[in-house]
Amino acid sequence: MRKLGLLVLGFISIISVAKAQVTLDATAAKPDTNTARTPGKTLDKIAAIVGNSPILLSDIELSYARYLVEGMQPNPSVKCQILQSLLTQKLLAQQAIIDSIDVKDDDIDASVDRRMREMMQRAGGQDKLEAFLGRSIIQYKDEIRPDMKEQMIAQKMQQKITEKLNVTPQDVKDYFNKMPKDSLPSFNKEVEVGEIVFQPKLSKEEKQLYKEKAEELLARVKKGEDFGTLARLYSQDPQSAVEGGDLGFADRTTFVKEFTANAFKLKAGEISPVFETDFGFHFLQVIERRGEQVHVRHILIAPATTQASLDRAKAKADSIYTLMMAHKKDLDFSAAANFYSDDKETKFNGGMMLNAENVQTRTTFIPTDKLDPKVALVVDTMKVGSISKPDVFTGADGKKSYKILFLKSATDAHKANLAQDFPKLKDFAYQDKNTRVVNQWFDKRRKQTFIKIDPEYQTCDILKKWLTPPVTTTAQAK
Repeated sequence: MRKLGLLVLGFISIISVAKAQVTLDATAAKPDTNTARTPGKTLDKIAAIVGNSPILLSDIELSYARYLVEGMQPNPSVKCQILQSLLTQKLLAQQAIIDSIDVKDDDIDASVDRRMREMMQRAGGQDKLEAFLGRSIIQYKDEIRPDMKEQMIAQKMQQKITEKLNVTPQDVKDYFNKMPKDSLPSFNKEVEVGEIVFQPKLSKEEKQLYKEKAEELLARVKKGEDFGTLARLYSQDPQSAVEGGDLGFADRTTFVKEFTANAFKLKAGEISPVFETDFGFHFLQVIERRGEQVHVRHILIAPATTQASLDRAKAKADSIYTLMMAHKKDLDFSAAANFYSDDKETKFNGGMMLNAENVQTRTTFIPTDKLDPKVALVVDTMKVGSISKPDVFTGADGKKSYKILFLKSATDAHKANLAQDFPKLKDFAYQDKNTRVVNQWFDKRRKQTFIKIDPEYQTCDILKKWLTPPVTTTAQAK
């Protein structure tokens, strides 16, 4: 999945500060880095101490259990990475206390709920996850909540360390000039592609069948049938259906506006009428309210695309293409996308697609191997500045739509240079500077903080820099 780090290891039990004074017990069970212990078995063995905060072997085992739940292959050496992440977390959290950094209870609850939904989905449901963990979901949530709080505080502390960090054009040039010329990165062919999307839309009459299905299910709930059971059987929201429609806690920015309007006007226990969003017809029940957060569950009935709606989308796409070709000088692609496109992600960006791997920088330069295969195939036949005839495309969600494509620019594969690749090199320079600043912060704090690690874990190469004083290998000593 992704590289293990501070943000990944969220399911660790935290023990009281009173246990911080417990010394490493040589007679206790040694950490087994070759096999995974049964998740949920609490061990009193202390694996490490950072300042006045201990880290138990059971903390490591719980994180390793989550690693396995995520579908990763058993790998005992991962426990070294887990312990390094916990050491990092403790060091950041202790500094956060000094700097008065904290997080809101509602944010912690929302994070715990979100993490539990992810774990249940990967495990194949609540029953399977509880069997794997050896405890109930409620019990497990109570166990992980304190550490989730510490983890979120540590994240905020790390953000504070680099919040004022920036790179100037000169920094970028210096970074590029220091790169060995025989080690310059190579970039694949990149393109800037615009799209005008024509989504098939059902008529009121075509939608009626799906609205009636939602109304029928709502009536069954009101007559006493179990909401969760009906959600599991009939809801077409694949992520929440397996959880009985449960969406956990969320704030007003989480849902689309129609859903938010219904969720936040009801009291706990109340059920909404059937309402429509871009996803289909819903009704929801509020389970609990906590300030500006609400815990809801819902049932979704999603209308299916009809051939008639696809034909209407094609007819509209053809007419707009004809209009654009007839008025090339008066109607540019950006204006046409803004006016005609049904895709909310691109229409207000002049129709231009964004690189999904660099959304934060909002770059429109996309490697051709990262494009939808059919889009890449069409673009490969186009000249820069041209638009394609309307064609049908199938999205990642399986839904079909018609698109007109525009090739704004194309850059052949090449070695990095400042003229063409300044935005990318700026990102590289920023990450390099960010890493150096964070590493310097940790180097300083490690020297100022009491850190003790169980001898068994001192064999982990990545942990040697955490020892006080740092371990020197035989080769280094010579």
